[in-house]
Amino acid sequence: MDINLNDLAVLIVEPSGTQQRIIERELNSLNIDKVDCVTTAQEALDYIKSGAPDLILSAYYLSDMTGSELLHTLREGETNQAICFVLVSSVTDIRQLDAVRQAGVVAILPKPFAANDLELALRTTLSHLNPEDVELNSNDLDDLRILLVDDSKLARKHIKRTLASMGLENVTEAEDGREAVGILDNTLFDLIITDYNMPEMDGRELSAYIREQSSQSSVPILMVTSEHDSSRLAAVQQAGVSAICDKPFEPENVRQLIAQMIN
Repeated sequence: MDINLNDLAVLIVEPSGTQQRIIERELNSLNIDKVDCVTTAQEALDYIKSGAPDLILSAYYLSDMTGSELLHTLREGETNQAICFVLVSSVTDIRQLDAVRQAGVVAILPKPFAANDLELALRTTLSHLNPEDVELNSNDLDDLRILLVDDSKLARKHIKRTLASMGLENVTEAEDGREAVGILDNTLFDLIITDYNMPEMDGRELSAYIREQSSQSSVPILMVTSEHDSSRLAAVQQAGVSAICDKPFEPENVRQLIAQMIN
């Protein structure tokens, strides 16, 4: 049975009572009334032990750890994989935010955020919680062979979970472009999903290799990246990437991109 907006159980992790009230008021305006608040990461972890919420809305700076560390703690435990996580923060440092994106955050909202930004994040949450809504409706895709290339184990786990929700489970993993090249030399794939920033060989170099030297030069390539530098992204497109998708990895966007590429 599908989960609707007003069914969502939300936990707010925010040290400021004022910010708690602001976020709760915005949720209430969307008819979300199952809302609880805590002030620390440890309180959040203790809360989850008695019953996991559908969604955690967390600040970045907490008294006992960062929001990023809280998310990584949740993702490391198998029992908490399904909890969606939205970061609400004024942090703009790319390195700090990349660590959050790699761990599979649903969305990153600025502080303060606009009401439509929150609603979009909640809709994305629903697409994670209702995977049948984004399943690819084609029997031909059941055995789609996918090579997933990302140096972050947490990112690979999150992307694999999203793909599985679409019925795509035939996934081979590689930690970087160099490892992917070795796999490509021995195995055929229908789709390659790769990160941009990786050691040894990055996503642009891998894409160029596939298009220029691989026997699978026509395979569709989906680049998943938090990169926003236009010149770098232009270089990626010139290397022959079929489509570029932002991190966080949003199921509905990915479903549409995969359907377009495969068709």
